[in-house]
Amino acid sequence: MTALDDWFPYSAYRPHQREMLETSAAIAAQGGIAMIDAPTGSGKSSVIAALLSESRGRKVIVAVRTVSQLNTFIRELQLIRKKQRSLKFAYLVGKGSMCPLGGEGDVYRRCEGVKAFSSALMREQAQKGMLNPAKDPQIRNQIRRMDKDHPLICPYYVNSRIFVQSEDLSLKMVPSGQLRSRADRIGSEAVAPRQLHELCGEICPYEAMLHAARHADVIVLNYHHLFTDEIRDQLYTSLGIESPGDVLLLIDEAHNCGDTVQSIQSVSLDDRSLEQASHELAALRRHLNCVEPVEQVLPQITNFMQALKRSTEVEDWFDPSIFNRMVIRGSLYRQIEEVVEDLQTITEFIREKNTKAGEYKETAIEQLADFLYRIYRSSADPAYLTVFRRLDEDRIALEVRNIDPADRLQAIARAHACCIMISGTLSPVESYRRYYFGDLPVTMISLPNAFPTKNRLILCSTDITTAYSMRQSNENLAAIDAYITAFATVKGNIAVYFPSYQLLETFAERCRRKVSGRTLFVEPKDSVDAGAALKAFMDLPRQGGANGMMFAVCGGKWSEGLDYRGEMLSGALVIGLPLAPFNKVRKMVIDYFRHKFGDEGEFISYTLPAINRATQALGRVLRTPEDRGVLVLGEKRFWEERVKGGLSQWMQQEMKPCDASTFREAIKRWR
Repeated sequence: MTALDDWFPYSAYRPHQREMLETSAAIAAQGGIAMIDAPTGSGKSSVIAALLSESRGRKVIVAVRTVSQLNTFIRELQLIRKKQRSLKFAYLVGKGSMCPLGGEGDVYRRCEGVKAFSSALMREQAQKGMLNPAKDPQIRNQIRRMDKDHPLICPYYVNSRIFVQSEDLSLKMVPSGQLRSRADRIGSEAVAPRQLHELCGEICPYEAMLHAARHADVIVLNYHHLFTDEIRDQLYTSLGIESPGDVLLLIDEAHNCGDTVQSIQSVSLDDRSLEQASHELAALRRHLNCVEPVEQVLPQITNFMQALKRSTEVEDWFDPSIFNRMVIRGSLYRQIEEVVEDLQTITEFIREKNTKAGEYKETAIEQLADFLYRIYRSSADPAYLTVFRRLDEDRIALEVRNIDPADRLQAIARAHACCIMISGTLSPVESYRRYYFGDLPVTMISLPNAFPTKNRLILCSTDITTAYSMRQSNENLAAIDAYITAFATVKGNIAVYFPSYQLLETFAERCRRKVSGRTLFVEPKDSVDAGAALKAFMDLPRQGGANGMMFAVCGGKWSEGLDYRGEMLSGALVIGLPLAPFNKVRKMVIDYFRHKFGDEGEFISYTLPAINRATQALGRVLRTPEDRGVLVLGEKRFWEERVKGGLSQWMQQEMKPCDASTFREAIKRWR
């Protein structure tokens, strides 16, 4: 029996699973980077057991994108703990879902502000002999009297701390007994995120989780904890991690890493924010001498935006050097970085002033400072593009957009003892390796589909397309209608995915009457409405005899990170190849990657993300070996050699060609 067997929580390995786990264990032992493309059912969540088998006292950190993925790893860790009873694990989700305090403004800023004020007050009272802040009448009185919308003190944090006298007679703030007991339960029991508030009661849930994480062998956290440098550095310090080199890193759903990093490293400024920044600066004139010089540059930014509004483009590039020269023209500044320095002085003053008043909203001045700082830093970096976007007829936004996440991903991967990326749609893995890691050595694994082939039917059309040149073809549109109508006869809940909301709305209108025997659910653009509609769709199978049909968008709210197990979804049809809209900015991105990777650059930057969005949508159907389902690619471009080559090997081998007529017959036979 190997060390891996001691941690593997099941009685037998799935096909090819042991190879995957042994490779992961070797990477953990020796260091390095691995990328694993393993379809649903491969048992890739057990990679965590492989890392634990070679951890040697080092922490294992698992980065996930959604709560659903977090729960998957929590279940896996529960099973491992049945074999290794001493195993401790914890998770950290965003403070927005954990903080019970309430109040206006940014939850992270509010937390930082109230903790600082609470700590100062508690220490002041401790020096008067009140070592237990939770029982201090003065602190409790201040908590009762404070404005709940603009809190200065956090009662949950107060209850989480006490003071003790150290050997040198100084006072030391330490976790309270209540916090330690809650943290012990969290570390030894599997407390789901929805149960956390009830368990913690009057104790801060985040502090309880953080305390549990300090003593945990495994910590599951969300992407932003890992990929945002400031959050990661602060978190590792709080956890007592002296260096990322002491951490074994596992990243789930790794096909999403690039988009997440790009989002974090991009920043925008719209005209309303600029106008608000002007009002905020006017209120600060008498406090800081550097305010008036900054005010002089705002009209120049407004003029720059006004000039761009004359463009007919929805999105286009603008020259950052022209922007920088125009901003400082006629002002007291010689270079844009001098404006940035004054804005940083102003933002520090604002944050200190607002924190004392219990104001935690991000100000427009801070948005402006961040934007100008990014545009200054990124002007000479080709991995960033300066673009403008038309928000509506009268409004535009300027954006500094990261288009290449490789530098950040490489820095994170190399800093940790090892980095293992896993996904069910990391195919072709060689293309993702080049995109994320360039020439760095990477161990790559691509596994076949372990689910029974008899339980799935994979079809790909030869006669329909959403290529722009064919979107007005009545014959093509009628053929797409025919596919959707035939697909509507599949028993159970089914989903049809489109490349965009525009096409979704077009076919929802065209096909609504043709699928009258179905309860039709159309994905709303507003996230607030999406959750309730999705729940109603997923509940239909339990109502007996009801059949639902979902119209959704590839890469949207209903296509990734969701687990439609059993009868929740019996089939998925992807209409079209969900390419991003092609415009001048997209061409610049493609040119950048062509320069970096040669001929493969266009595939990596443009075609590959579209293929992934399509396969992610199809991947919602077969979640367990017992599931049966129909997977359909309604787009003839998937038969093109380069596009087909971007699909997983098992899909390439199994998919069968069809036209509208043979598709109808194939669906009948499947039923």
